[in-house]
Amino acid sequence: MNLLQSFLGYIKSNHLFSPKDKLLLAVSGGIDSVVLVELCKQAGFDFAIAHCNFQLRGEESDRDEQFVKKLAEKYKVSFFIKNFDTKKIASQQKTSIEETARNLRYEWFEEIVNGQWSMVNAKSKERIHHSPFTIHILTAHHADDTIETVLMNFFRGTGIKGLRGIQPKNGKVIRPLLFARRKELEAFVTEHQLEFVTDATNFENEYTRNFFRNKVLPAVKEYYHAADENILNNAERFIEVEELYNQAVALHKKKLIEAKGTEVHIPVLKLKKSTPLHTIVYEIIKDFGFTSHQSDEVIALLDSETGRYISSPTHRIIKNRNWLIVAPLLAAEAQIYVIEKWENSVQSAAGSLHLQFINAADCQLSTANFIAQLDATEIKYPLLLRKWKAGDYFYPLGMKKKKKLSRFFIDNKLSKTDKENVYVIESDKRIVWVVGYRIDERFKVTDKTKEVLKISIGQK
Repeated sequence: MNLLQSFLGYIKSNHLFSPKDKLLLAVSGGIDSVVLVELCKQAGFDFAIAHCNFQLRGEESDRDEQFVKKLAEKYKVSFFIKNFDTKKIASQQKTSIEETARNLRYEWFEEIVNGQWSMVNAKSKERIHHSPFTIHILTAHHADDTIETVLMNFFRGTGIKGLRGIQPKNGKVIRPLLFARRKELEAFVTEHQLEFVTDATNFENEYTRNFFRNKVLPAVKEYYHAADENILNNAERFIEVEELYNQAVALHKKKLIEAKGTEVHIPVLKLKKSTPLHTIVYEIIKDFGFTSHQSDEVIALLDSETGRYISSPTHRIIKNRNWLIVAPLLAAEAQIYVIEKWENSVQSAAGSLHLQFINAADCQLSTANFIAQLDATEIKYPLLLRKWKAGDYFYPLGMKKKKKLSRFFIDNKLSKTDKENVYVIESDKRIVWVVGYRIDERFKVTDKTKEVLKISIGQK
């Protein structure tokens, strides 16, 4: 079977795209992308060419741009070009050159597909928007790229997902050459006398992929001659391994996770009995911006006191009695809020809370419902601001016996809607204030109080 037949067979067997679809080919000018262009031409596909000039190799980068432009002219297809000041952007974003270039590349391809498409053979924009086809982005990744990716991911510690290698389809991005080895592409270029350009940096080891390609894999093959083929075979097996793994993880999540509005609640005792604990914890927390290194911190929370928490860029995991609560950091979305001693204001669904410490001798006690004045020495941090729940109780100011909040609401004739919007502030598992209604007797200001914590709603 020749390369074209294998190419068409791979597309069909993996359901990558339909012959009537539009294709945007990412072309660098190297052997791989030149082969991709020729195969698409021989297959009769409708395509355009896009080229990124990352301005990393001076005149050589400009040479590549001109080569790809002439290639588009040769095949008589639309040509898109974009220049990037990659080093400057990488410096600003504090990311590696490789990562920056990759992100810029795919973001621009998405822009072309979503808003700048002007393919050949389209008589009008109306036809573009209403014809029954899909637009895909094609890259020239091949089997050797998968081998290198699996190796890099193994050392990065990406887990099972990384060990399955490059996938043929990821959203709009399709990689139809993953079946082919680099030597097959080189033979195709020779057979069809195709011109291409060579990136001199491919022979340098400054970039991670080049290091693995030029140093690591050849060294391994000195001892394991079939290492590259074994890696490819393992990558295929890991695709099915990951499927089984995901099925098992989904079962654990279903048993452990309780969604409550924008929050996720996880029972501590049930989680502690789960095995393997570290893996299950990571699979739960990774969806909320936490890293694998924070799994140990979450496990430590299981035996910590109420109020302890850890944070990711988007969420916070809070230990609250027998639960771990995953809550968004954005106040507008959260239902439980952590208040540390140094905070003087909190924006929450309960309203704007303002906190201040006052010398008891200077404090004038208020009976206003929107103000709580508490004996600061009785407070343990962090405080938790949360919605009340069934079973909650406190000692209403002036009473020596505890009362369930549900009974307190009945006594105070709260409507169903009022009750649904009640928040409490909790200190070390004890409610100190039913916000907007009454403080707890155990935290009241007395003659022995030296410092007062004043909390007010909506005003300072």
